[in-house]
Amino acid sequence: MESIVLSCRPETGKKTDRLRKPEWLKIKLNTNENYRDLKKLMREQNLNTVCEEARCPNIHECWGERRTATFMILGAICTRACRFCAVNTGLPNELDLAEPERVADSVQLMNLKHVVVTAVARDDQKDGGAAVFAETIRAIRRKNPFTTIEVLPSDMGGVYENLEMLMDAKPDILNHNIETVRRLTKRVRARATYDRSLELLKRAKEMYPEIPTKSSLMLGLGETHEEILETMDDLRANNVDIMTIGQYLQPTKKHLPVIKYYSPQEFGELRKIAMSKGFSHCEAGPLVRSSYHADEQVNAAAKEKQRQGEEQLQATLQS
Repeated sequence: MESIVLSCRPETGKKTDRLRKPEWLKIKLNTNENYRDLKKLMREQNLNTVCEEARCPNIHECWGERRTATFMILGAICTRACRFCAVNTGLPNELDLAEPERVADSVQLMNLKHVVVTAVARDDQKDGGAAVFAETIRAIRRKNPFTTIEVLPSDMGGVYENLEMLMDAKPDILNHNIETVRRLTKRVRARATYDRSLELLKRAKEMYPEIPTKSSLMLGLGETHEEILETMDDLRANNVDIMTIGQYLQPTKKHLPVIKYYSPQEFGELRKIAMSKGFSHCEAGPLVRSSYHADEQVNAAAKEKQRQGEEQLQATLQS
């Protein structure tokens, strides 16, 4: 019989059953030299990472073993209060226009071949932060011409001129998360809508068909199997190429409770289904997050471009 503990729903004060984490969600803490070096670098460059701000369970693996990180630009305070997310919410600070160069410098120092750049929602900005996003892409390209770049923006309020500004900087992958199934969207996400997210993914692909699009789904919030499959179908109907599926973990008692923990076997089956529906890649597992193993998800064309660029650089250095 599964163990439970009692907790309270913040909106009612009533006690509810809170599931204990299963064995497969135990995390190895690896605070080795790589981890400490990356943490020091982020502090010195005054940069934020979604790894820290969203309390990602993979931070010790990514920082300590893979030496990868997901940069979070536009500050550390989000204008939205999604009920699954641990990022701070409130009135954000002024935009830091020097941030793109600091991110590019850090990518160079870390010698990254693939970088993920995400951001808090900036509904206080007319462009939703698109200009800083675009300049961050360009700054990384200037200093790291062979690094592939994945961006993970908000829906930018559904203003597609903002999306176009970002896409014109030509990231290698456009990632925007659907987060949950249609029925649960209003309860889980703040201001965002299911259809707006689908529309953003569709328009990104229409603007630049050659740029892969990607989206992520959290499980454990009360969705049904049929709703998971419906979400897969909706993403494919809008030409999304890559999908990630992971377990929702309640960051604090103020956030939504976990309704179900999915087993690794269940995630494995969902991955097979996703691939059968036509996704070019699907990463699925209890600890999978949107940028988990993102360096392995770059499409073949981007990898080939990177290889050719490195060979060209080596030939130039040797001549």
